Amino acid sequence: MRLSAIITHLDWYIFRQLILGLLAVTTGLTMLIWLVQSLRFVDLVVNHGLSLWVFLKLTGLLVPSFVAVILPITTFVIVQFTYQRLAGDRELTVMRAMGLSPAALSRPVLAMVVMVVAAGYALNLSVVPASLAAFGEFQWEIRNQMAAFMLQDGVFTPLSDDVTVYVRSRDPDGTLRGVMIDDARNKSAHATILAERGQLVEAADGLHVLLFDGSRQEVEAQTGRLNILTFHENLVDLSGPSHNQTERVMGMSEVPLDVLLHPPSTLSRIDQARWIAEAHKRVTAPVAAVTYALMSLLSVLTGAFQRHASILRPLISVGGVVVLLALSLALQTLTARDNATAPLLWAETIVPPLVFAVLLFGPQVLAAWRQPIPRDAPAPAQ
Repeated sequence: MRLSAIITHLDWYIFRQLILGLLAVTTGLTMLIWLVQSLRFVDLVVNHGLSLWVFLKLTGLLVPSFVAVILPITTFVIVQFTYQRLAGDRELTVMRAMGLSPAALSRPVLAMVVMVVAAGYALNLSVVPASLAAFGEFQWEIRNQMAAFMLQDGVFTPLSDDVTVYVRSRDPDGTLRGVMIDDARNKSAHATILAERGQLVEAADGLHVLLFDGSRQEVEAQTGRLNILTFHENLVDLSGPSHNQTERVMGMSEVPLDVLLHPPSTLSRIDQARWIAEAHKRVTAPVAAVTYALMSLLSVLTGAFQRHASILRPLISVGGVVVLLALSLALQTLTARDNATAPLLWAETIVPPLVFAVLLFGPQVLAAWRQPIPRDAPAPAQ
């Protein structure tokens, strides 16, 4: 069994199939997950007047996080599918007959895995935190200025549990015509405000509406008396309960790795443990691609050689991936509760790929080590 040349046409042939398949499957699954997750924001477009561009920009910021999660799994799927197809088409049989060892047949996968792991670290350590931070900031701005999107002509729009706004029409310049506001935030004085026209005004503490030529009607809760106040100009706050919050608090999924390892002292001890566990998760997660790829190769290239593809070993490898995923999630949860169990998470990350590598490449290395060194041939007789 030989290792063959450094790079061969067969290597490029298999590597090309792996890369194209990985790109296709990852893109397809990412778009599927994006479609499912974006349904949460469809209501903003359909009922609240949010533009399609804002919707695409908001949901598009979640795509890197989807890719980071599914990339190790799609790596396993593509390796398994590609080599099972090679076995089914007898191409793997021909390659074995040529003397290619499991190490030689694994080289395209190992080259792809190096790229996948590098992409995983780039996503987990840089791209995903930045995109989630931008998503959180964008979503926070929309929520604090939701009235600008939610107000529709001829519709009673509840901005919160205590504020409902009706607008008869809206001019092209943004002027509101026929405005009615039902304000129940002050329980002791339920107010109804009517105005001929109004204009939305953005302020540092939230969104307001400047009303002109109207009246304010309040009913006193104790006496039931109706008070009416007419005005020429009146500024009404339309912000939600959190309008006094001028800065958004970033979550642990949005901050860099060094901040996760040294969480702010203002956090509780439970939250600090969760932040540190998130840091361990970011560093260990990309290595799963190596584990899954080696497990897939182990199911295809080892064991009794068969001319036809076997279904049993792929099923066992799928079950192994499920077990490792469940174990990883359990250890991540355990680490979030107690950071002292972080070594278990690292052991689950490092030990399986080492074991699979020994099982896959160990027999060949051992055979090469045991092979006797050929002695120099005797000189020919004169």
